[in-house]
Order: sequence, then structure tokens, then C-alpha cells
Amino acid sequence: MKKQIIVALALSVSAFSFAQKKELKAAEKAIKNNNYAEAKTSLNQVTPMLSSIDDKYKSKYYFLQAEALYANGAGSTEDVNKALENLDLVDDSMKTEVAEFKNKMQNTYLVKANDNFKAKKYSIASQQFEQLYNIMPSDTTYLYYAAVSAVSDQDYDTALRQYIKLDELGYTGIETQYYATNVATGEEEVMAESQRDLFVKAKSHNNPGMRKTESKQAEITKNIALIYVSQGKTDEALAAAKKAREQDPDNLDLILTEANLYLELEETDKFKALMEEAVKQQPDNPNLHYNIGVISLKNQDFEAARSAFEKALEIKPDYADAALNESTTYIDEGNSLIDEMNNLGTSKADNARYDELRAKKTSLFNKGADVLVQYIAKNPNPEPNIYQQLINIYNATGESSKAKEVQAKLDAAK
Repeated sequence: MKKQIIVALALSVSAFSFAQKKELKAAEKAIKNNNYAEAKTSLNQVTPMLSSIDDKYKSKYYFLQAEALYANGAGSTEDVNKALENLDLVDDSMKTEVAEFKNKMQNTYLVKANDNFKAKKYSIASQQFEQLYNIMPSDTTYLYYAAVSAVSDQDYDTALRQYIKLDELGYTGIETQYYATNVATGEEEVMAESQRDLFVKAKSHNNPGMRKTESKQAEITKNIALIYVSQGKTDEALAAAKKAREQDPDNLDLILTEANLYLELEETDKFKALMEEAVKQQPDNPNLHYNIGVISLKNQDFEAARSAFEKALEIKPDYADAALNESTTYIDEGNSLIDEMNNLGTSKADNARYDELRAKKTSLFNKGADVLVQYIAKNPNPEPNIYQQLINIYNATGESSKAKEVQAKLDAAK
């Protein structure tokens, strides 16, 4: 009796294994015929029996599940993610098959991602580049291109997540490039080392060389900072900017990024210090001098502001905003005397002080007018606001005839 039970059990297990094999073969056949729905149906028959299935068949099951879910590239993002999860469960007995399948997935997604990026379908491209990274986690460049695509799509939340991941991974993007000059065109071409050596040997190329590309770490942390800025997260942005500058302290873009963050925080002294650091790197950049002038004017440091605006105009004589603001330094300084003038009494000493301040105010206003007159002499067709500020100054100093002359020029320019 006992022997009969054992034989019956063995027959049951044998029939059980045969059913599993049959469904796996059916799934494999369906996949070869691109019938992925049928393959999934067959595999679903095996799923309830998975705990009792032999290990070698388990790997086969997981591999076929991955193929069915991937559906030769037609699977949804969710399905492809599940396919990758199934591939992770395949043991080393199918290591070669898994590697070949992942290469197939990689090639398919790479073509799609590049095509969508070229077609400016940045959202789809970002998803596909990130999927490429999921397929080949060792190639973090795919995640970098996913972030670049997300930025192009103005999907800053996605880009931030991807950039932070790259930062955590310590991604640098540094590559070794092999190059040579095409003799026929005279242009430098980058290619694989073996191909370059063959071309040089064939004398179609010369001047071979090798170089390392620049690190993308500073760019990544800078973009993290800029995205935080756009989200109003100034503290996080500042922390990212400082980290970026530690990686590349002489990077002008990073200096300006940090400077602008301090400006938003109204820490004008730090802003000005960073702008002066930037000027040392690019002394002939009129915008840097202009920015120093603006912040100095805001701090009522009129002499420093004038010096900066004058330098900007020296570099760029048609810099209208620099001329307007240099003129404004005199107007603001003149207006700063008004409170004292209004608070004076009627004594002889106070009257004398009043006259002194009024003369100083008029002198400052006249200097403000002179800046604009000199600008117009060098730029005969100035912007309307140059004329308008000059009219306002003349009206304030009581020179109505000069104001009318300038008004006529303004009217004629319209």
C-alpha cells in the first residue's frame, strides 16, 4: 500500500513537470512568432506552480517573462521595468542569453531615444534614455542624456531627480577621445582608437592624438542649483552652487550663479564680492562691470557705481543702460540731500546751508545731464529713455528751453 502511494506521487510530480515544460515551450514558440499576448497566457499557467518548479526551469520562466513583457520594444515603460526585474531573477546558467537580450534592448532604445531627441520629442527621449540606464546601469551617460532631455522639455522636476542621482553616483562624464585629421577635408575627426590607427596607417588621416574630455560634475551641480532657484528653494540652490564651485572654482558661470543667489537673498556684499571676482577673470566684460555698478548704486555707494558704469561704457560705448544708471547716480545723490534741506529751519545759518545744499543738488543734476549729453554725442540715435531722462533733469533744474529741445528730438525719433 505504501509503495503504491510513492509511485502515484512520483507520477503526479512527473505530470506536473511535463505541464510546466509544455507551457514554457508554448510561450517560447509564441515569442518567436511575435505573439506576446499568447506567450503571457502560457506563462500565466506556470506562475501558480513557480514555487515547486525546478531551478533550471525557473530561470527559463523569468527569461521568457522578460521577453514577453518587452515585446520586442513594444512594451510599455511599466512592462519593460517588469522585464528587467525578471531578468535580475535569471541565474548564471543563462548569463549569455541575458547579456544578448539586454544588448538587443539597448540597441532598440538607443535608436528610439536618439530619434525622439532629434525630433525634439524631449519628454519621450528622456524616458527612453532613463530606460537605457535601467537596462545598462553601468553606463551612467544614458542617465545624463535623460536629464538633458528633461531640461529641454522644461520638465525640471524630472531633470532634478536625474541630476541628483548622477551627483550621488559621482558621474563625471570624462571620456577618452581618439582623433585624427582627415587629409582630404582638413577637419579633425573623433573615432575609435582602432579605427583611427587604421586610417592613419592608410594615410587618409594624420596628426593622431588622444585627450580627456572635461568633467561634467560642475555642470550637473550648477543645473541642480538653477532648478532649485526656479523652484524658489534658495537654500538648497546655494548649497549646490557652493558644491559646484568647490569642484570648479574658476568657472565663471558658477561664480555668477552663486552671485545671483546672494542677490536673491539680498546679501549684496557677497554678491558684489563675487562679481569683482568674476571681473578679474573677464575684465573686458561690460556686463560684469555693469552689475557691480547696479549693486553699488543700490547700496548708495555712488562713487563705486559711477566707476563701474564708466568702465562698462569704456568697453561698450553704446551701452545705454550703463549711461542711464551713471546719470542716475548723480540724480540719486542729489535727491539724497532733500531730507536735510527740508529739515532745516529759518535761521541765517540754516538758510546758508540750504543754499549750499541746493547748489550741490543742482550741480549733481547737471553732471547727470552731462553723462547723457556725452552719450548722445557718441550715439546720435539713442534709445527714447535716454532722451526722457535728460528731459526730466532739465525740467528739475528749471532749464525748460533745453527740455523743449530734447523733447523735439524725442518726438522726431518716434
